[in-house]
Amino acid sequence: MASTARATIRPSTVLIRCNCTPNARLRRPRREFHSSPSQRTDGVFRELTSMRVRTPWIEALRKQQAESADPHKPSGMPKMPPGRDLTPKRMRDSYHSVTIPLARDPWLLDSYLNSSGHIRLGTIFMDLDALSGVIAYKHTGDAVTTVTASCDRIIINHPLKEICDLQLSGNVTYATGRSSLEITMQVAKAPKHDEPIKNEDILINCAFTMVSLDPATRKPVPVNPLTVETPEERRLYELGERNSQVRKDLVKTALIKHTPNDEESDLIHAYWQKQLRYHDPHDELRRPDHVHYMDTTVLKTATIMQPQNRNRHHFMIFGGFLLKQTFELAFTCCSAFAHARPTFVSLDPSTFQNPVPVGSILYLTATVVYTDPPLIGAPGENSDAEIPYTRIQVRVDSKVRDVEHGHSKPTGQFNYTFVVEKNIRVMPRTYQEYMMYLDARRRAEQVGESMKKDGAGLSPKAAEESVTE
Repeated sequence: MASTARATIRPSTVLIRCNCTPNARLRRPRREFHSSPSQRTDGVFRELTSMRVRTPWIEALRKQQAESADPHKPSGMPKMPPGRDLTPKRMRDSYHSVTIPLARDPWLLDSYLNSSGHIRLGTIFMDLDALSGVIAYKHTGDAVTTVTASCDRIIINHPLKEICDLQLSGNVTYATGRSSLEITMQVAKAPKHDEPIKNEDILINCAFTMVSLDPATRKPVPVNPLTVETPEERRLYELGERNSQVRKDLVKTALIKHTPNDEESDLIHAYWQKQLRYHDPHDELRRPDHVHYMDTTVLKTATIMQPQNRNRHHFMIFGGFLLKQTFELAFTCCSAFAHARPTFVSLDPSTFQNPVPVGSILYLTATVVYTDPPLIGAPGENSDAEIPYTRIQVRVDSKVRDVEHGHSKPTGQFNYTFVVEKNIRVMPRTYQEYMMYLDARRRAEQVGESMKKDGAGLSPKAAEESVTE
């Protein structure tokens, strides 16, 4: 009887079984299978994920169960250590940068691209929110709980014309010593050999507002104020001061509290008159094909929140995940409305109202709320209705329910602006839609003035040339 040879199988080698003699089996060529290295990431760049999630979910869950405490409710007992050091800090103390090697790592790039080969901006937004958390804790320390309160702006400044390594960087630029702080960040082509970043290589500028809370009571606590040392730091600090004042002014004049002003009331009346003409059988005017009612633009989703997308405090969802989800729904809503591929222009002032617990159900509703040029301009307002591009503002409202659907609360409002090479208009026709339209119109005017003052923003033609969405 022929002896059976013993084959050593390496981890990457598979021996194929066959109905043949042992000697023939040994002569059969081996087939080797290779797999890419495991990517321990939830969509956020690995380095930022490791900084955010430091304890496995099962350990955090077992600890919470052992303590028999509800992680979604404040304990009421202050946890802040007495005598915290609130010495003023410098801007550069919180500086942090991360380079994402998209050009050097094709498997990493694979998780950043969409079906058309463009970089998914929603994934970049996740990275930016994760980076803002790292920067915030470098300023406040780990004793507090720091959460994202709002995103004041994310603006595309220059088109990215090729796939390249990206450098994300930023620092705290505004903090008065109260509970909030503003973090300014940028995304740019990664410089070579420690060269300075050129202005034309900056893809994104953005600002996030963070709030520090007591980990137990969830009440705001003071943070270290900033000291300003250079003219550039003074400019950034004053910009943060201006953003803070704009937010306060918007709250004071919000349509939820006050009636529309005279100009806005005239605009509502003009839209109402236009609707009457569209439906009057004795009037020849009919709604044009490029005009769509606001209620026909709505898209909705419902998603259960899983622990893989938690923040560093384990039982709440990471804000960057919400940015990604809302951006991609807004992009889809805009595409369905325009029947064209939209190009992202900016994330306009948006707010995180309440935290989203792990295990809850998140409901998102996207609506096209404003188009520029508008269908009807305010009296004395000049707009070129014949330009080939239309700016489209999409509002995404989020709310959360527990699994039993016993409780519901709003968790945020996110406002995205896109541009399409198409003549298309949205038209409100209920009072609620009029309020959404006017709110979006105010935001578009405020953002437009701010971008003009700061020299920021991108032309529609230049935006189309970018390899980003």
